Amino acid sequence: MLLFGVFAYLVSLVSLLYAVGFVGNVIVPRSIDVPAGSASAASWAVDLALLGAFAIQHSGMARPGFKRWWTRSVPEPIERSTYVLVSSVLLLLVFWLWRPLHGEVWRVQDPLGRVALDVLCGLGWLTVVASSLMIDHFDLFGLRQTWFCFMVRDYEPPPFRTPLVYRYVRHPIMLGFVIAFWSSPTMTAGHLLFAATTTAYVLIAIALEERDLVAFYGDVYRAYQRRTGRLLPRPIRPSDN
Repeated sequence: MLLFGVFAYLVSLVSLLYAVGFVGNVIVPRSIDVPAGSASAASWAVDLALLGAFAIQHSGMARPGFKRWWTRSVPEPIERSTYVLVSSVLLLLVFWLWRPLHGEVWRVQDPLGRVALDVLCGLGWLTVVASSLMIDHFDLFGLRQTWFCFMVRDYEPPPFRTPLVYRYVRHPIMLGFVIAFWSSPTMTAGHLLFAATTTAYVLIAIALEERDLVAFYGDVYRAYQRRTGRLLPRPIRPSDN
């Protein structure tokens, strides 16, 4: 189980690294705009189907009800690793089968503006990684669960904590993705489709996740919701302390 957890974690790292190149049109052989795209209805349908399949799996398998059913056949120590692996494979399929769509929505001409957007995109990806490390990164990716199993210890979920940026924003990882996806010096039709669809998914996924978190943590999480923003920080009022 530990080896399976390590394998799933490595695949997830590959998918994340490829995502950086895919969205930024750098290094990778197939990116969001390369090779040259078309504007056919079939291309739009394929891209929407790929994003929809990922969204349904990524959110559906994360729900407590699915987990209870799923762990009847999948051992609990690798439940999270299996989820991470399936999500990563579907994400890689999105990259592989994606059909770029031509047509520019905007193109920033000023060199400094282009550099600024590239830097902002990089900061978005940095926010994703840094935010996962602020909480329990290895639990999030399933490694901690398999390590507990390897050490023959009962799994203990991480305690509820709000370190650093989590004191002001409840979902900084999702915020990082949104920043990275929209910070493009050249916004093509395909990139816009990707950014808009994934942003809509982020908002839906956050609503579903917060419902589960309220059910699990109760008043502790409700108080956390009152004093923080979902994606954007807001001033902490004295009455919230």
